[in-house]
Amino acid sequence: MTRTAIALASALFLVAACSSPSASPGGGGTIKIGGGFALTGEEASLDVPAANGAKLAVKQINAAGGVNGSQIDFIVHDSQYIATVAAQTAKQFVEQDKVPVMIGYTDTDSVTAAGPTFQNAKVPFITVGATSPKIPTQIGDMMFLACFGDNVQAAVGAEYSYETFGHTAYFLWDKGVEYTTLLGAYFKTRFTELGGTIALEDSYDDKATDFSAQITKIKALSPQPDFYYVAAMPDNIGTLVKQFRDAGLTGPIVGGDGYDTPDLVKTAGASTSNVFFTTHALMDATIGTDGIKKFITAYKTEFGNDPENAFAALGYDTVYLMVDAIKRAGGTDATAVKTALEATKDFKGITGSITFSPGVHVPQKGVTVIDIEGGKLTLGGEVVPEKVPAP
Repeated sequence: MTRTAIALASALFLVAACSSPSASPGGGGTIKIGGGFALTGEEASLDVPAANGAKLAVKQINAAGGVNGSQIDFIVHDSQYIATVAAQTAKQFVEQDKVPVMIGYTDTDSVTAAGPTFQNAKVPFITVGATSPKIPTQIGDMMFLACFGDNVQAAVGAEYSYETFGHTAYFLWDKGVEYTTLLGAYFKTRFTELGGTIALEDSYDDKATDFSAQITKIKALSPQPDFYYVAAMPDNIGTLVKQFRDAGLTGPIVGGDGYDTPDLVKTAGASTSNVFFTTHALMDATIGTDGIKKFITAYKTEFGNDPENAFAALGYDTVYLMVDAIKRAGGTDATAVKTALEATKDFKGITGSITFSPGVHVPQKGVTVIDIEGGKLTLGGEVVPEKVPAP
């Protein structure tokens, strides 16, 4: 999503491994796991932390003896947040690297570009953070999510806002991306179902940097809405928040996990307040769970800084989730791994518990609400929605 110096520097830690023999059920050799991430480009502020979290998990697992006696060969390619590149690297993973299992990506567009290649090759694929609940149906039976669906986080955003801020909303969404389009639609469905009123609905182009037209329309509203729900990507949410605040729009701004980037506060300013978003976990060493605290310590030791966002933890969880399935499958046979993933029940990740079934490849996880006050991320709540819109 956004191009940051931190993201580019972190990307240097991720080097594609050389090909090596796949492991047999009896151990020895290596087990290849493919990792597709946008290490550069506008998605890097989410994908680099996700890739680093995955790399940390691989290092820990290998240090503990590997998987069924075999070391993990983690092969990473940069998709650059370009759909055609994601599709090209998917073919590279399958045809050249010959990976038997795959993880990666934090956005739906990259998954839908790369996913069909893995499905056709019968490669089990867990996305780290692409949150469209439609993905398994669109891609096929080899596709799984390690994260909740957008319909879940949008329902939380609607219910939390309705109860906390009021019953009228200004609704704005990025019309150029699948993630924001779905997130916004799910929010609108749940909010109006609760009895909420959309005072004004508007949209903007994905590359927009000037929100003055939207701001003018908001100022003309009378009365003013109780809050603003904005379905946005990380590369422009900081700019949007800054322009709203500079224009005197001080009401609550609410959105989804696209806000979970350090660039929001960096761009909008250290005084950023009254901004709320749904995400997968709060990376806080003081109030986080024991698992999160241990993860933060290990991540900082490995990379020299705290996890940038929850996507680092999702990358970490996804590797352990895939390894758990490989262990239970006794190897990397595609059908066996798929069956093992579908039998996953109450897998304890640091971003929440994961359960799958043959008919459900999207876990129903709780949602963390983050409250930004004075430029600091604080816990707004841990919420399970009362009702979730259909995918």
